[in-house]
Amino acid sequence: MVARLTALGEDDMLRRRTVLTAGAFSLAGFAAPPPADPARASARRGGAGDVERIRETARRFGDLDDLYGGGHARHAVAAYLVHDVAPLLHGTTGRARPDLFRAAAELTYLAAYMAMDAGANGLALRYYVQTVRLADEAGDRVLRATSLRSMAVQARELGHDQEALSLADAAASALGGRAPGRTVAWVTGMQAEAHAGVADRQDALALLRRTEAQLERVDSLPEAEWTGNYRRESLEHQTGLALTALGDHVAAAEHYAASAGSRRPVERRTRAVVGLRCARAHLQAGDAERAAAAVLGLRPTLEGVVSARVRGELRLLRWGWARCRSDAHVAEADVLVAGLLR
Repeated sequence: MVARLTALGEDDMLRRRTVLTAGAFSLAGFAAPPPADPARASARRGGAGDVERIRETARRFGDLDDLYGGGHARHAVAAYLVHDVAPLLHGTTGRARPDLFRAAAELTYLAAYMAMDAGANGLALRYYVQTVRLADEAGDRVLRATSLRSMAVQARELGHDQEALSLADAAASALGGRAPGRTVAWVTGMQAEAHAGVADRQDALALLRRTEAQLERVDSLPEAEWTGNYRRESLEHQTGLALTALGDHVAAAEHYAASAGSRRPVERRTRAVVGLRCARAHLQAGDAERAAAAVLGLRPTLEGVVSARVRGELRLLRWGWARCRSDAHVAEADVLVAGLLR
Protein backbone atom coordinates (compact mmCIF):
# COMPACT_ATOMS: atom_id res chain seq x y z
CA MET A 1 0.00 0.00 0.00
CA VAL A 2 2.63 2.51 1.02
CA ALA A 3 4.85 3.69 -1.81
CA ARG A 4 8.27 2.06 -1.75
CA LEU A 5 11.60 3.81 -1.66
CA THR A 6 13.46 3.96 -4.90
CA ALA A 7 16.56 1.84 -5.38
CA LEU A 8 18.55 4.53 -3.60
CA GLY A 9 19.68 3.59 -0.11
CA GLU A 10 19.18 5.98 2.78
CA ASP A 11 22.75 7.25 2.67
CA ASP A 12 22.51 7.82 -1.07
CA MET A 13 19.38 9.82 -0.37
CA LEU A 14 21.55 12.26 1.53
CA ARG A 15 24.21 12.42 -1.17
CA ARG A 16 22.67 12.46 -4.61
CA ARG A 17 21.03 15.30 -6.46
CA THR A 18 18.46 12.92 -7.95
CA VAL A 19 16.48 12.80 -4.70
CA LEU A 20 16.08 16.45 -3.78
CA THR A 21 16.52 18.78 -6.70
CA ALA A 22 14.23 21.76 -6.20
CA GLY A 23 15.72 24.99 -4.86
CA ALA A 24 17.08 24.59 -1.34
CA PHE A 25 16.46 20.85 -1.52
CA SER A 26 19.50 20.04 -3.63
CA LEU A 27 21.69 18.09 -1.24
CA ALA A 28 24.65 17.65 -3.57
CA GLY A 29 26.55 20.39 -1.76
CA PHE A 30 26.08 18.73 1.60
CA ALA A 31 27.76 15.43 0.71
CA ALA A 32 31.30 16.64 1.31
CA PRO A 33 32.74 16.71 4.82
CA PRO A 34 32.15 20.04 6.60
CA PRO A 35 34.95 22.60 6.36
CA ALA A 36 37.68 22.73 8.96
CA ASP A 37 36.31 23.98 12.25
CA PRO A 38 38.33 26.30 14.49
CA ALA A 39 36.72 24.49 17.43
CA ARG A 40 39.13 21.60 16.75
CA ALA A 41 41.92 23.72 18.15
CA SER A 42 40.15 23.90 21.51
CA ALA A 43 38.88 20.31 21.54
CA ARG A 44 38.35 18.86 25.00
CA ARG A 45 37.11 15.59 26.43
CA GLY A 46 33.45 15.39 27.48
CA GLY A 47 31.60 13.23 29.98
CA ALA A 48 28.18 12.50 31.46
CA GLY A 49 27.92 15.98 32.96
CA ASP A 50 28.42 17.56 29.55
CA VAL A 51 25.73 15.34 28.05
CA GLU A 52 23.19 16.41 30.68
CA ARG A 53 24.17 20.06 30.28
CA ILE A 54 23.62 19.94 26.50
CA ARG A 55 20.27 18.20 26.92
CA GLU A 56 19.10 20.70 29.54
CA THR A 57 20.14 23.54 27.23
CA ALA A 58 18.11 21.95 24.43
CA ARG A 59 15.09 21.67 26.72
CA ARG A 60 15.30 25.33 27.75
CA PHE A 61 15.76 26.60 24.21
CA GLY A 62 13.00 24.24 23.06
CA ASP A 63 10.59 25.89 25.47
CA LEU A 64 11.56 29.33 24.14
CA ASP A 65 11.00 28.08 20.60
CA ASP A 66 7.54 26.77 21.52
CA LEU A 67 6.59 30.03 23.23
CA TYR A 68 8.02 32.65 20.88
CA GLY A 69 8.95 30.97 17.60
CA GLY A 70 12.17 29.99 15.90
CA GLY A 71 13.19 33.57 15.15
CA HIS A 72 13.54 34.41 18.83
CA ALA A 73 16.74 32.69 19.98
CA ARG A 74 18.11 30.60 17.15
CA HIS A 75 21.37 32.56 16.92
CA ALA A 76 22.06 31.76 20.56
CA VAL A 77 21.54 28.05 19.84
CA ALA A 78 23.91 28.26 16.87
CA ALA A 79 26.58 29.98 18.96
CA TYR A 80 26.24 27.38 21.72
CA LEU A 81 26.67 24.58 19.18
CA VAL A 82 29.82 26.13 17.76
CA HIS A 83 31.54 27.29 20.92
CA ASP A 84 30.42 24.77 23.56
CA VAL A 85 29.35 21.57 21.80
CA ALA A 86 31.70 21.28 18.81
CA PRO A 87 34.91 21.21 20.92
CA LEU A 88 33.49 18.28 22.89
CA LEU A 89 32.66 16.35 19.73
CA HIS A 90 36.20 16.77 18.49
CA GLY A 91 37.78 15.77 21.77
CA THR A 92 35.69 12.91 23.15
CA THR A 93 36.43 9.23 22.62
CA GLY A 94 35.46 6.05 24.42
CA ARG A 95 32.21 5.19 26.15
CA ALA A 96 31.03 8.79 26.53
CA ARG A 97 31.16 9.42 22.79
CA PRO A 98 27.77 7.92 21.67
CA ASP A 99 25.78 9.77 24.37
CA LEU A 100 27.59 13.02 23.59
CA PHE A 101 26.88 12.72 19.87
CA ARG A 102 23.27 11.85 20.64
CA ALA A 103 22.84 14.97 22.78
CA ALA A 104 24.54 17.07 20.09
CA ALA A 105 22.18 15.61 17.49
CA GLU A 106 19.17 16.59 19.60
CA LEU A 107 20.38 20.18 19.91
CA THR A 108 21.27 20.36 16.20
CA TYR A 109 17.80 19.07 15.39
CA LEU A 110 16.34 21.92 17.45
CA ALA A 111 18.57 24.40 15.60
CA ALA A 112 17.24 23.02 12.32
CA TYR A 113 13.63 23.35 13.38
CA MET A 114 14.17 26.90 14.65
CA ALA A 115 15.90 27.90 11.41
CA MET A 116 13.04 26.42 9.38
CA ASP A 117 10.47 28.29 11.48
CA ALA A 118 12.47 31.48 10.99
CA GLY A 119 12.42 31.02 7.20
CA ALA A 120 16.12 30.14 6.85
CA ASN A 121 15.34 26.97 4.93
CA GLY A 122 18.74 26.34 3.37
CA LEU A 123 20.39 26.61 6.76
CA ALA A 124 17.71 24.40 8.31
CA LEU A 125 18.38 21.71 5.74
CA ARG A 126 22.10 21.79 6.52
CA TYR A 127 21.33 21.37 10.21
CA TYR A 128 18.99 18.45 9.48
CA VAL A 129 21.65 16.70 7.41
CA GLN A 130 24.18 17.29 10.19
CA THR A 131 21.67 15.81 12.66
CA VAL A 132 21.57 12.64 10.55
CA ARG A 133 25.37 12.46 10.59
CA LEU A 134 25.52 12.93 14.36
CA ALA A 135 22.77 10.36 14.92
CA ASP A 136 24.66 7.88 12.75
CA GLU A 137 27.81 8.51 14.75
CA ALA A 138 25.83 7.79 17.92
CA GLY A 139 24.25 4.69 16.36
CA ASP A 140 20.76 6.12 16.95
CA ARG A 141 18.32 5.06 14.23
CA VAL A 142 15.39 6.83 15.92
CA LEU A 143 17.16 10.19 15.81
CA ARG A 144 18.07 9.55 12.18
CA ALA A 145 14.42 8.87 11.41
CA THR A 146 13.37 11.96 13.36
CA SER A 147 15.52 14.21 11.22
CA LEU A 148 14.41 12.61 7.96
CA ARG A 149 10.80 12.97 9.03
CA SER A 150 11.26 16.68 9.77
CA MET A 151 13.03 17.15 6.44
CA ALA A 152 9.85 15.71 4.92
CA VAL A 153 7.82 18.34 6.79
CA GLN A 154 10.06 21.06 5.40
CA ALA A 155 9.79 19.68 1.87
CA ARG A 156 5.99 19.60 2.12
CA GLU A 157 5.82 23.17 3.39
CA LEU A 158 8.00 24.34 0.50
CA GLY A 159 5.91 22.47 -2.08
CA HIS A 160 8.33 19.63 -2.88
CA ASP A 161 5.76 16.88 -2.50
CA GLN A 162 7.53 13.95 -4.16
CA GLU A 163 10.68 14.66 -2.17
CA ALA A 164 8.59 14.80 1.00
CA LEU A 165 7.19 11.35 0.25
CA SER A 166 10.67 9.91 -0.32
CA LEU A 167 11.91 11.39 2.95
CA ALA A 168 8.88 10.22 4.94
CA ASP A 169 9.34 6.69 3.61
CA ALA A 170 13.07 6.91 4.39
CA ALA A 171 12.20 7.87 7.98
CA ALA A 172 9.95 4.81 8.28
CA SER A 173 12.68 2.63 6.80
CA ALA A 174 15.23 4.02 9.27
CA LEU A 175 13.01 2.99 12.18
CA GLY A 176 12.80 -0.54 10.86
CA GLY A 177 9.80 -1.22 13.11
CA ARG A 178 11.97 -0.81 16.23
CA ALA A 179 11.03 2.43 17.97
CA PRO A 180 8.78 3.80 20.71
CA GLY A 181 5.11 3.69 19.76
CA ARG A 182 4.64 7.44 19.64
CA THR A 183 7.60 7.81 17.32
CA VAL A 184 6.24 5.15 14.97
CA ALA A 185 2.86 6.93 14.88
CA TRP A 186 4.60 10.27 14.32
CA VAL A 187 6.39 8.94 11.24
CA THR A 188 3.32 7.10 9.92
CA GLY A 189 1.34 10.33 10.19
CA MET A 190 4.00 12.07 8.10
CA GLN A 191 3.72 9.34 5.48
CA ALA A 192 -0.03 9.96 5.38
CA GLU A 193 0.48 13.68 4.90
CA ALA A 194 3.08 13.08 2.19
CA HIS A 195 0.78 10.70 0.28
CA ALA A 196 -1.93 13.36 0.41
CA GLY A 197 0.59 15.84 -1.00
CA VAL A 198 0.96 13.71 -4.15
CA ALA A 199 -2.85 13.29 -4.38
CA ASP A 200 -2.80 9.65 -3.29
CA ARG A 201 -6.10 9.85 -1.41
CA GLN A 202 -6.61 6.15 -0.73
CA ASP A 203 -3.21 5.54 0.82
CA ALA A 204 -3.26 8.86 2.70
CA LEU A 205 -6.54 8.03 4.43
CA ALA A 206 -5.46 4.45 5.13
CA LEU A 207 -2.24 5.69 6.71
CA LEU A 208 -4.15 8.20 8.84
CA ARG A 209 -6.28 5.35 10.16
CA ARG A 210 -3.13 3.36 10.86
CA THR A 211 -1.62 6.35 12.68
CA GLU A 212 -4.68 6.69 14.88
CA ALA A 213 -4.58 2.98 15.74
CA GLN A 214 -0.87 3.20 16.56
CA LEU A 215 -1.43 6.21 18.79
CA GLU A 216 -4.27 4.52 20.65
CA ARG A 217 -2.00 1.58 21.49
CA VAL A 218 0.86 3.53 23.08
CA ASP A 219 1.16 3.26 26.85
CA SER A 220 3.83 5.87 27.56
CA LEU A 221 3.38 9.48 28.60
CA PRO A 222 4.18 11.88 25.73
CA GLU A 223 6.96 13.57 27.70
CA ALA A 224 8.74 10.23 28.08
CA GLU A 225 9.80 10.24 24.42
CA TRP A 226 11.94 13.13 23.20
CA THR A 227 11.72 12.05 19.57
CA GLY A 228 8.21 11.88 18.24
CA ASN A 229 6.51 13.46 21.25
CA TYR A 230 3.30 12.68 19.41
CA ARG A 231 -0.11 13.48 20.86
CA ARG A 232 -3.72 13.44 19.76
CA GLU A 233 -3.51 17.14 18.87
CA SER A 234 -0.54 16.36 16.62
CA LEU A 235 -2.61 13.78 14.75
CA GLU A 236 -5.46 16.29 14.40
CA HIS A 237 -3.01 18.75 12.84
CA GLN A 238 -1.61 16.18 10.41
CA THR A 239 -5.13 15.08 9.48
CA GLY A 240 -5.97 18.69 8.73
CA LEU A 241 -2.88 19.04 6.54
CA ALA A 242 -3.69 15.84 4.65
CA LEU A 243 -7.30 16.87 4.09
CA THR A 244 -6.20 20.32 2.93
CA ALA A 245 -3.93 18.69 0.35
CA LEU A 246 -6.86 16.52 -0.75
CA GLY A 247 -9.16 19.54 -1.08
CA ASP A 248 -11.55 18.76 1.81
CA HIS A 249 -11.34 22.16 3.47
CA VAL A 250 -14.44 21.96 5.67
CA ALA A 251 -13.25 18.75 7.37
CA ALA A 252 -9.69 20.11 7.52
CA ALA A 253 -10.88 23.18 9.44
CA GLU A 254 -12.55 20.95 12.04
CA HIS A 255 -9.33 19.02 12.64
CA TYR A 256 -7.22 22.18 12.79
CA ALA A 257 -9.62 23.67 15.34
CA ALA A 258 -9.44 20.52 17.48
CA SER A 259 -5.64 20.63 17.35
CA ALA A 260 -5.26 24.32 18.17
CA GLY A 261 -7.85 24.18 20.95
CA SER A 262 -6.09 21.42 22.86
CA ARG A 263 -2.53 22.76 22.73
CA ARG A 264 -0.62 23.25 25.98
CA PRO A 265 0.15 26.84 27.10
CA VAL A 266 3.82 26.45 26.17
CA GLU A 267 2.89 25.70 22.53
CA ARG A 268 2.08 29.28 21.57
CA ARG A 269 3.84 29.23 18.21
CA THR A 270 2.30 25.91 17.19
CA ARG A 271 -1.15 27.07 18.29
CA ALA A 272 -0.66 30.19 16.16
CA VAL A 273 0.39 28.21 13.08
CA VAL A 274 -2.40 25.65 13.40
CA GLY A 275 -5.01 28.27 14.24
CA LEU A 276 -4.11 30.30 11.15
CA ARG A 277 -4.27 27.18 9.03
CA CYS A 278 -7.74 26.64 10.44
CA ALA A 279 -8.68 30.17 9.37
CA ARG A 280 -7.29 29.57 5.90
CA ALA A 281 -9.25 26.31 5.59
CA HIS A 282 -12.45 28.23 6.39
CA LEU A 283 -11.49 30.76 3.74
CA GLN A 284 -10.79 28.05 1.17
CA ALA A 285 -14.18 26.55 1.99
CA GLY A 286 -15.77 29.91 1.12
CA ASP A 287 -16.48 31.17 4.66
CA ALA A 288 -14.54 34.42 5.07
CA GLU A 289 -16.43 35.39 8.24
CA ARG A 290 -15.40 32.22 10.08
CA ALA A 291 -11.86 32.74 8.85
CA ALA A 292 -11.86 36.25 10.29
CA ALA A 293 -13.34 35.05 13.58
CA ALA A 294 -10.63 32.39 13.88
CA VAL A 295 -7.91 35.01 13.38
CA LEU A 296 -9.43 37.45 15.85
CA GLY A 297 -9.61 34.66 18.42
CA LEU A 298 -5.86 34.18 18.05
CA ARG A 299 -4.96 37.80 18.87
CA PRO A 300 -3.30 37.09 22.27
CA THR A 301 -1.43 34.09 20.84
CA LEU A 302 -0.04 35.90 17.82
CA GLU A 303 1.49 38.82 19.68
CA GLY A 304 5.17 38.27 20.39
CA VAL A 305 5.64 35.21 18.18
CA VAL A 306 8.62 35.57 15.81
CA SER A 307 8.01 33.00 13.09
CA ALA A 308 8.30 33.16 9.32
CA ARG A 309 5.74 30.35 9.10
CA VAL A 310 3.24 32.47 11.03
CA ARG A 311 3.96 35.46 8.81
CA GLY A 312 3.51 33.28 5.73
CA GLU A 313 0.09 32.15 6.92
CA LEU A 314 -0.89 35.76 7.65
CA ARG A 315 0.10 36.85 4.14
CA LEU A 316 -1.91 34.04 2.57
CA LEU A 317 -4.97 35.07 4.56
CA ARG A 318 -4.68 38.73 3.48
CA TRP A 319 -4.39 37.66 -0.12
CA GLY A 320 -7.26 35.20 0.20
CA TRP A 321 -9.85 37.55 1.66
CA ALA A 322 -8.88 40.63 -0.37
CA ARG A 323 -12.30 40.70 -2.07
CA CYS A 324 -14.16 40.37 1.23
CA ARG A 325 -12.73 43.33 3.12
CA SER A 326 -16.03 45.18 2.98
CA ASP A 327 -17.32 42.69 5.56
CA ALA A 328 -16.92 44.22 9.03
CA HIS A 329 -15.41 41.11 10.64
CA VAL A 330 -13.00 40.58 7.78
CA ALA A 331 -12.00 44.24 7.87
CA GLU A 332 -11.28 44.03 11.61
CA ALA A 333 -9.22 40.86 11.15
CA ASP A 334 -7.38 42.43 8.23
CA VAL A 335 -6.35 45.41 10.36
CA LEU A 336 -4.98 43.00 12.96
CA VAL A 337 -3.09 40.97 10.36
CA ALA A 338 -1.69 44.06 8.64
CA GLY A 339 -0.41 45.32 12.01
CA LEU A 340 1.26 42.00 12.79
CA LEU A 341 2.95 41.94 9.40
CA ARG A 342 4.38 45.42 9.97
